[in-house]
Amino acid sequence: MTLRDDPSEWSAVAASLGVARDRLLLIRQVHGTEAAIVRRGWTPPWERPQADVIVTDEPSVAIGVRVADCAPVLLFDRKTGAAGAAHAGWRGTAAGAGPSALDTMRRTFGTDPADVIAVVGPCLGACCGEVGPDVVDAFRRGGASAASIDAWFAAGRDDRLQLDLERANRDQLEHAGVNAASIFTSGLCTKTCHERLHSYRAAHDAAGRSVGAIRAQS
Repeated sequence: MTLRDDPSEWSAVAASLGVARDRLLLIRQVHGTEAAIVRRGWTPPWERPQADVIVTDEPSVAIGVRVADCAPVLLFDRKTGAAGAAHAGWRGTAAGAGPSALDTMRRTFGTDPADVIAVVGPCLGACCGEVGPDVVDAFRRGGASAASIDAWFAAGRDDRLQLDLERANRDQLEHAGVNAASIFTSGLCTKTCHERLHSYRAAHDAAGRSVGAIRAQS
């Protein structure tokens, strides 16, 4: 769902997920991998913590991340019912935001990645994901192998490269133990589809934000 910071729209998002507005929990995102944990039995109020990952096993809440070209990564544990969401732009992906969410669910709720269904939502596509050499360096510092760098980056104009953010997140989740058949992607580029999806690359400071949200189950 796409939205700007209109209270009525946030209420509509909460209603679409079957929760009250004060049980739609978001975070203050800073392009990192810190995780916020919402444990079973949580009650309002919610003070948004600084984080780019949020996980929960409380079925009465929905958790979400806001994006505008970054990838929203949503995780659901079929065995425990726990859920997670990660905000994965190029910085977060380089640092492993998706695998960090999986690891937090494993440590907190006993999640086995083999039991997880994952979704990588619409994000900036390889067609429009032009980046500089510093981005490749960030991925190397984050531990990406030479084979991964070759798979995720294609040559662009001059010294620029084209980053396939969707594939990078998908490959990271698979490498972390999620079955390939349980990872779903949209194939949509937010900049190409900017009339339907918010894109910072397309609209710059005028861009709104999309939200990727999910609920746990009891």
